[in-house]
Amino acid sequence: MGFWRLPRINSLLGFPIRARIPFTLSQTSLLHKNLQLSRLKKLNSPYGSFITSSRNFASVSNQEVDPRLTTERMVIDTDVIIVGAGPAGLSAAIRLKQLANVEGKEINVIVIEKASQLGAHTLSGAVIEPRALNELLPDWKERGAPLNQPVLKDDMRFLTEKLSIPLRPLPSLMRNKGNYIVSLNNFVKWLGEQAEQVGVDVYAGFAASEVLYNEDGSVRGIATNDMGLDKDFKPKENFERGVEFQAKVTLFAEGCHGSLTKTLIRKFNLREGKQQQTYAIGIKEVWEVDPAKHVPGYVLHAAGWPLDYKTYGGGFMYHMENNIVQIGFIISLDYENPYLYPYKEFQKYKTHPSIRKCLEGGKVICYGARALNEGGYQSIPKLVFPGGALIGCTAGFLNLPKIKGTHNAMKSGMLAAEAAYDAITSNLPHGPITLTAYEESIKNSWVYEELYKVRNFRPSINTPLGVYGFILYAGLEMLFLKGKAPWTFKHRHEDYAVLKPAKECKPIEYPKPDGVVAFDLLESVSRSGTFHKENQPVHLRVRDKKIPVERNLKIFGGPEQRFCPAGVYEFVDDENNPSEKRLQINSQNCVHCKTCDIKDVSQNIDWVTPEGGDGPKYEMT
Repeated sequence: MGFWRLPRINSLLGFPIRARIPFTLSQTSLLHKNLQLSRLKKLNSPYGSFITSSRNFASVSNQEVDPRLTTERMVIDTDVIIVGAGPAGLSAAIRLKQLANVEGKEINVIVIEKASQLGAHTLSGAVIEPRALNELLPDWKERGAPLNQPVLKDDMRFLTEKLSIPLRPLPSLMRNKGNYIVSLNNFVKWLGEQAEQVGVDVYAGFAASEVLYNEDGSVRGIATNDMGLDKDFKPKENFERGVEFQAKVTLFAEGCHGSLTKTLIRKFNLREGKQQQTYAIGIKEVWEVDPAKHVPGYVLHAAGWPLDYKTYGGGFMYHMENNIVQIGFIISLDYENPYLYPYKEFQKYKTHPSIRKCLEGGKVICYGARALNEGGYQSIPKLVFPGGALIGCTAGFLNLPKIKGTHNAMKSGMLAAEAAYDAITSNLPHGPITLTAYEESIKNSWVYEELYKVRNFRPSINTPLGVYGFILYAGLEMLFLKGKAPWTFKHRHEDYAVLKPAKECKPIEYPKPDGVVAFDLLESVSRSGTFHKENQPVHLRVRDKKIPVERNLKIFGGPEQRFCPAGVYEFVDDENNPSEKRLQINSQNCVHCKTCDIKDVSQNIDWVTPEGGDGPKYEMT
């Protein structure tokens, strides 16, 4: 159960109302019906929000268009739209309303979130640095923020197959004094409550699927996808048109490798003069462990086994309160061997004697995976364009050596909010708003200062020494250079481009899961709570259906059936062509990590949003 929140409107009785409508996933049409009840061609609301209609037509391949696809689409007009209710998006929304409330002005802010409820698609380590939170909500402790477990002990280890070797002295960037082990899922839920308290309208279960543009090319907002289409894009009985959200400013906070952000980067050439982004995949489980093995506040980071020296990555284990342990594994997506299987590397990691002893006797609560940005300073694109801006992880503010990005994501949202508020409330000439002040404030903030200092860490692995070269350079950087080196290394390649043909690589043998600490993939996927409605358009779009077999399988050994952490891609016998294979896409398994869109060696897969509310339903992640 959740809530749709309608924008403030003038009721027919002459006073403003705010409606909160209970919904379930099968009741998405409630929003449309309730909007229809109060729908006028124009509402002269003192709150600046009104609802109109639009005739944007759905794109279909068949010549005869179903009349339902040409019906008017709801339009909600507002001041600021934020796509994504993660830490960045909600921080931006809260900051906007804080500024407006202090000055007694009305700024209408709407947040669109594709998950069925806040936090359901949120997954991270997570050890959170409260720096941005202290600035946004200084009284967060009194407000009951779910930061309950401070870090009490840091540990860093280099693993061999049997040994766990402590790395000393602990690098300063890996020290977590003053930080908290949290469920980012719960933290986002709490941030959503704070946003509602200051008057933000949050629409959960709405998947933003299209960027809307004005005639001059500036962004005017987003549209959500049509609900109730079958796999051939034809309307079913429960068909509902999408909704348009139009605003003076649209902030995109989609998280890593956002599907709309990808189109904006191309349209506005936001990577001109910048380096490409580089990524990793993070796979995680939440365990309830034996109380005798639980060490509240203990933070472990591990490098080495089971990865080879050419592959950058490592594991983590964080002990929260209440006997909860978060454990995960991160692998950079510029690995070369197509036989590498990130999910099985994670399962293998858990069998290490030092890890196994903590997990045995416990039980898994949740499983999930997501891609994360590793490019850092060099890979931050241009952040603004006419009508909008990029904030949070969709822009790429992760501090890789710290393995933290939430504080930077939140700060970017706050700075964008301040720029948007100033632009909207100033008496500027009519026309699209470009948040130049946001770009400048980011460059002058502690976010840029922090990322600049660690800019050379990730590229330093691109030497013949691999991980060992990285360790040597990291030591030099942290002990002597401290971010002041007169050089800036470059990322050498796109992640997908380094994958070698299968004939040049050695297959990797993985042990069978023991069902105690290591599990079968589909068993793990079942713990993610993933659900997608049957008979809807596949949200994993293959551009050329011949390429997966003719190139990916025959030359590279079908890496998509391994790099996906949810068993979405599978090569099966082709019933129509004996002795041939075909790619089967089990889209119902998708946990929305977007790894396929990044690592596909042929760049032939586009991840787009499925129906709003679909996907994983993470808990405690």
